[in-house]
Amino acid sequence: MKEGIHPKYQQTTIKCACGEVIETGSTKKDIKVEICSKCHPYFTGKQKLVDTSGRVDKFNKRFGL
Repeated sequence: MKEGIHPKYQQTTIKCACGEVIETGSTKKDIKVEICSKCHPYFTGKQKLVDTSGRVDKFNKRFGL
C-alpha cells in the first residue's frame, strides 16, 4: 500500500433522528442518519404492507391464500 494516499480512519459517532447514538470507526468524523436499526420498520416488526389498488387482495384471492 502506498503511504499518504489513504484517508485517516478514526472513531466516530453515528446519530439517528430517533435519538440513537452508535460509536464506531469510519473515515468521516460525525454521521447523521434519518433511520437506524432501532427505528426501521423491518427490524422493529412494525412493518406496514402498502397495498396499491388491492393488489395484495387480488393475489391472495388468485392463489387461495
